[in-house]
Amino acid sequence: MMLKRFAVAAACILFASSSGAVMVTGDPEAGAATAMPCQSCHGLDGNSPSPEWPKLAGQHATYLKKQLQDYRSGARVNAIMSSMAASLSDEDVANLAAYYSSQTTAEGATPEQYVELGEKMYQQGNKESGVPACMACHGPGAQGNPAASWPRLSGQHAQYIETQLKSYRSGERANDPNEIMRGAVKKMTDEEITAVSHYVSGLHVAE
Repeated sequence: MMLKRFAVAAACILFASSSGAVMVTGDPEAGAATAMPCQSCHGLDGNSPSPEWPKLAGQHATYLKKQLQDYRSGARVNAIMSSMAASLSDEDVANLAAYYSSQTTAEGATPEQYVELGEKMYQQGNKESGVPACMACHGPGAQGNPAASWPRLSGQHAQYIETQLKSYRSGERANDPNEIMRGAVKKMTDEEITAVSHYVSGLHVAE
């Protein structure tokens, strides 16, 4: 089920960020050549064929740049990605970010059983447990915020999103500025995480 539902956008609380988000400049053509080793996991155009690996196509260049820098510095740890990023220069990082951000994200879909709870968590959060609404930062269409380096979630693989949310909750992933994601998900249940992960995967902007 493709979701094209929108609610009035919530005002997002501005957090002081140590990420230092800036406009990313790079050469997409050079990035395409640099991306060749990435294709086995992330697909020819950045639309990963496997739900365990993220789609990079259409992701904000600022976010992609930060993640590659974090893998390179050790702020974000993954055996495969840390090794891949270690040899990248600043120019390589900028070019890769420019290339993947210029590609088109393949739309996802949401199974019907996740729509109700997923929509509630995304648009309202859980007031009883103190979980904030995801759309406050990621926007009503899950397009993210490139200026703040907050990622686009629309169309992303649900399995990948679920894994990352659980990693934030456990503290395994800790490269979020000011612990914003760890704070947001610490009281989410497994059921809530699964539902909202599937919901945003199928949420996209109507043409």
